[in-house]
Amino acid sequence: MSVRQGLLTLLEQQPMYGYQLRMEFESRTGSTWPLNIGQVYTTLARLDRDGMVEGAGSDEEGHVMYRITDAGRAEVAAWFTTPVQRTQPPRDELAIKLALAVTMPDIDVAAVIQGQRRATMTALQDYTRLKRTAEDSTAAGGQVDPAGLGWGLVLDSLVFAAEAEIRWLDHCEARVRRAARERRPSVESAPAPQDTKADA
Repeated sequence: MSVRQGLLTLLEQQPMYGYQLRMEFESRTGSTWPLNIGQVYTTLARLDRDGMVEGAGSDEEGHVMYRITDAGRAEVAAWFTTPVQRTQPPRDELAIKLALAVTMPDIDVAAVIQGQRRATMTALQDYTRLKRTAEDSTAAGGQVDPAGLGWGLVLDSLVFAAEAEIRWLDHCEARVRRAARERRPSVESAPAPQDTKADA
């Protein structure tokens, strides 16, 4: 997630102060990625330093306003026309957890997978419920609200990611089981037990 480009995109519409930017960002993304107000002001300071935004005075309540510069507009345009690169995937805590779990002798990997699957299924149900609510409110009003559409796209992304994670967990479970079977010596190859009793 790029807070920098997100704030610049919002400032393209009109000058705003930090708290307004935070509220607009969270409104348009359904508060999926809440922003810390300190992060907003730190980002604004960097954007100002880099010539992407500039001070636009204060409003009647004394809030310091920021507006986008031509350089900032160029950065927003470049961001929207440049595909998101996947060459450096973000750290995935679940993938790291399972990669380490399979190397630890005392960890019940199947239990880890099952616990995560239950949690992901719960999240998927929550996202689906939110999506239905969002679609119902849009249908009731009769008009498509751009912020509502944006929130719907975020929800779609979360639903698809949860579904993909469940499929991946099923795949992991199958691989772990197969690996366990391959490590276990087969009954056929095991030596027959020796009869230690003397013949009568």
